[in-house]
Amino acid sequence: RLPDGCASSRGGDPGMQASDSPNAVHEVEKWLPRLHALVVGPGLGRDDVLLKNVKGILEASKARGIPVVVDADGLWLVAQQPALIQGYQKAVLTPNHMEFGRLYEAVLRGPADSADHHGSVLRLSQALGNVTVVLKGEHDVISDGQQVLTCSQEGSSRRCGGQGDLLSGSLGVLVHWALLAGPEKTNGSSPLLVAAFGACALTRLCNYQAFQKHGRSTTTTDMVAEVGVAFSKLFET
Repeated sequence: RLPDGCASSRGGDPGMQASDSPNAVHEVEKWLPRLHALVVGPGLGRDDVLLKNVKGILEASKARGIPVVVDADGLWLVAQQPALIQGYQKAVLTPNHMEFGRLYEAVLRGPADSADHHGSVLRLSQALGNVTVVLKGEHDVISDGQQVLTCSQEGSSRRCGGQGDLLSGSLGVLVHWALLAGPEKTNGSSPLLVAAFGACALTRLCNYQAFQKHGRSTTTTDMVAEVGVAFSKLFET
């Protein structure tokens, strides 16, 4: 479980642990009224039965209007079946460069322009029906199909395995908060766009702070320990 009713695909509830069982969709549907957001992908794997269940869970979540953050193997599933999130503007995709290239080719039937990240992210978002896309990289590039933002918050020169899980998890929380606040509190910008920028900045600052203490031995666990201080610096001062 994540804060404020957000849940990840690796939650401790037996219903989630049995996500490869034949009745998984039915069991997870019982959860959905309790959720503010759903994070799909980290630690998921690519088993056919499991992915079929994830498809059903995504469809049920969309029917309820639950915001969905898709990362890791969830992005692989979307690349195989883009219709799963096509036009669902409460979805946020968080690909790295390899995952982005796969998604771009699946949706736009051609390679992304590696020299124009802004244009490529904008085009993919638009092609998906203005779904918010976060291209993770040296600078994170974010688009909702209308605006393009770049998060250049200083991070570190070491990217930890699992760092994307911190991004997607924090994004699940911030998406819920931003949707509650509404566009009037985000200066007219899409709440999901603002949430994505905030999650990118938070992850980068955690990375920076952890690296100052641990250097090349920094792990994502060290980054998690920095969430409180980083959050306060970014959002409470």
